[in-house]
Amino acid sequence: MSGTGSVTGAAGRAGNSDALENLARVGLIAYGVVHLLIAWLSLQLAWGGGGQSADQSGALATLADSPVGKPLLWVLAIGLVALALWQAAEVFRWRSGWSASGDQRKKALGRSGKAVAKAIVYLVLAVAAFRAATGGGQSSSGQQQQTAAGVFGWPAGRWLVGLVGLVVVGVGIYHVVKGVTKKFLEQVDLSSAPQSARRTVTRLGQVGYPAKGVALGVVGALFVWAAVTFDPAKASGLDGAMRTILDAPFGRVLLTLVAFGIAAFGAFCFVRARYPERT
Repeated sequence: MSGTGSVTGAAGRAGNSDALENLARVGLIAYGVVHLLIAWLSLQLAWGGGGQSADQSGALATLADSPVGKPLLWVLAIGLVALALWQAAEVFRWRSGWSASGDQRKKALGRSGKAVAKAIVYLVLAVAAFRAATGGGQSSSGQQQQTAAGVFGWPAGRWLVGLVGLVVVGVGIYHVVKGVTKKFLEQVDLSSAPQSARRTVTRLGQVGYPAKGVALGVVGALFVWAAVTFDPAKASGLDGAMRTILDAPFGRVLLTLVAFGIAAFGAFCFVRARYPERT
């Protein structure tokens, strides 16, 4: 067997190992907890009791302030790293299809791209959890503004920030479509689940994915607006998106609906941990 084949085989075995799958379940639960906390912070923002920013950094800071927060953050971070590795193993799982032709190659490349994107998201969140556990957390909105300000100084940096915004808008639209078409059901294996559980899972996904898609769409729109106005302060991330929704007509109601939807997405993550199916 060639060196590449050995690496691919090892990655496949790692991705299918019970230990990594159990750690990935912890990561899925962690991902769900973060979304539930974001939903709670968004509700506080909507009804005048907001303290932490309504985004990932605020959620992790809220967790860090709890009596068992620091040990729990370490557990969540390790689980998220395992979840990222689980997704990375998917790239090797679909690697044999890269050299195929037609729909098979298109499917392999699409699944590999999604797995890489998810692995990056989970790793970024894992790093944030590690930083929160060690007291080194920072507002994600502030980080994004600093990053956008730096990118603006690059050649064509303004266009790059706008492109990133358009990509995030596209991801938001994809989440909405995924919820409407029930494509999220491909992420869970409900063959052993009772009918009542299947109905609950379907409702959670139908509510959760569009709500998260709306929030991501607003985040992307803020990045595009930052590029148009050449103002990195407008690239304020998820917390800025929540505040933008709040400032809209009937904003308090809209933000409340988005918060409940994000909570539904968090609950769906718990279901994925119970009935995992790779995507």
